[in-house]
Amino acid sequence: MLKGKAAVVTGSTSGIGLGIARALAAQGAAVMLNGFGEGKEIAGLIEGLERVSGAKAAHHPADMTKPAEIARLVADAEKEFGSVDVLVNNAGIQHVAPIEDFSPEKWDAVLAVNLSSSFHSIRAALPGMKKRGWGRVVNVASAHGLVASAQKAAYVAAKHGLVGLTKVVALETAATGVTCNAICPGWVLTPLVQKQIDALAARHRMTLEDAKAKLLAEKQPSLDFATPEQIGGIAVFLCSPAADQIRGASLSVDGGWTAQ
Repeated sequence: MLKGKAAVVTGSTSGIGLGIARALAAQGAAVMLNGFGEGKEIAGLIEGLERVSGAKAAHHPADMTKPAEIARLVADAEKEFGSVDVLVNNAGIQHVAPIEDFSPEKWDAVLAVNLSSSFHSIRAALPGMKKRGWGRVVNVASAHGLVASAQKAAYVAAKHGLVGLTKVVALETAATGVTCNAICPGWVLTPLVQKQIDALAARHRMTLEDAKAKLLAEKQPSLDFATPEQIGGIAVFLCSPAADQIRGASLSVDGGWTAQ
């Protein structure tokens, strides 16, 4: 379905981002990865994507806290592939603390990566999409873009902001061939969530399996994690003709979290 198209996926060397990159590649898209990792590991990811897609893949080291590097990521992808047709804003970091103990530096970092980076990448990619008459912007928000949890002030603020940004971009592109939507995952077993499981296990002196069960029971009625592959499938759907009139939506993949 995406043969001849090119995608940029931020924060895509592991977790949800990698799941989305692989799903887009499986549809024939050329993919620009972005994120941390060892050179050999990243080379292996690129080789795997190219094998699946039959198209080019590459990696860009842009720091998602730096607007100039984000603009360069999009420009370099356009140069490498000829276009950026699909932009997936997935990069994210987390910090957990009561608001009175939340350092301003951590607040700024979480807002920069989880919200501002999406503004900068959309701003860079949108003109080309409009010129070509087709584009897909997919913002990976969170259940925390729709509801809140204690001790996650910056993350919740950023993800709520990302849902709002999604709606604005959708309205500004409503009469074009470009769409913008958000995916709102609940608990997905990624390195980011694993850190929270480890911390929970240490804090309550329980096994990792018990910590996983406790984490799920607090929020996710299905008592099961969503997977990066499932999130990738939603991203592919949003790139399909069936999703042409899905604009400004926030699609929950959260095991019933926000249905409560």
